[in-house]
Amino acid sequence: MHIPPRGLVYAIYYTTLAVIAVPVNVVAIVILSRGKCGLSRCISRYLVSMAATDLLVIITAVILNRIPAIYSPGSFLSITPVCSFSIAIIYAARDCSVWLTVTFTFDRYVAICWQKLKAKYCTHRTAGIVVSVVCTLGFVINVPWYFLYGPMYIIDNVPWYCKRRDILSSFLLWTIFDWTDRVLTPCLPFLLILLLNALTIRHILVASRARRRLRSCSAGETQSDPEMENRRKSIVLLFAISGCFILMWMPYVVNFLVVRFQVGYTINGYSDPRFILMESGNVFQMLSCCTNTFIYVVIQKQFRKELKLLMKFPLNISHSIAPSRK
Repeated sequence: MHIPPRGLVYAIYYTTLAVIAVPVNVVAIVILSRGKCGLSRCISRYLVSMAATDLLVIITAVILNRIPAIYSPGSFLSITPVCSFSIAIIYAARDCSVWLTVTFTFDRYVAICWQKLKAKYCTHRTAGIVVSVVCTLGFVINVPWYFLYGPMYIIDNVPWYCKRRDILSSFLLWTIFDWTDRVLTPCLPFLLILLLNALTIRHILVASRARRRLRSCSAGETQSDPEMENRRKSIVLLFAISGCFILMWMPYVVNFLVVRFQVGYTINGYSDPRFILMESGNVFQMLSCCTNTFIYVVIQKQFRKELKLLMKFPLNISHSIAPSRK
């Protein structure tokens, strides 16, 4: 059944999440779009796209789904066609957000481990093509969700709320679609990010040892290495984003595995351990949509500088207007 949980804890959490996540993602989009954070245009395009899809997840899944269900159940948003459309958009936004994280991880893997391919693949144009393809596929493959839900109640010929159609359980195509959806998001991205990071770490360790040996023989070990410093900054950003993704999606993946091994289990209320695990996965999944901006603030010195300038902008405008009024 598609009825988000209600209660004081959920009301406070989702309201706070919306209040924080919307402005931080908007700020990230504005700052990164300016291209003054010392990042390549390729990286900036991926990060802007990730922030945009994270913002879309917050708007669709939290502001238009969870919060109305808590504060105003039975509103226009609960009518079945609107509810079904909302579910399809939520799944599409989620898939785009997840797979853009994967493509960003792959882009950095190529940039670090495949220097010959880097010049052709790690470009602003290629990033634009990849982002467009990922987002298009993300929306297209989630269109079936709109048709897979039916009404829970029909009152005065108006269908209300959403639940998966009972007839689906007897269709092989539904089983295939359901498993494909779960594997594509988040199981396969989860494994791909782990694999790409492991390969990147392995390459870094081998290359760093070889480079230290060469530099110690030619110029002494105490001399700074600008190339390694730039690579280190890129690596820290990559590992922070992908590592945070893995941590935030871990409960969701665990819940997926538990559900597959406990076939026929019925959840009994909000205090049921299975419900708590399931909702924990949803909570952390949505929380992951606002963590990247905080990562940029902690890691990127230039991002912090641009953030300070952005925060001072309203004050500068007010100061410039005040003398003219006098």
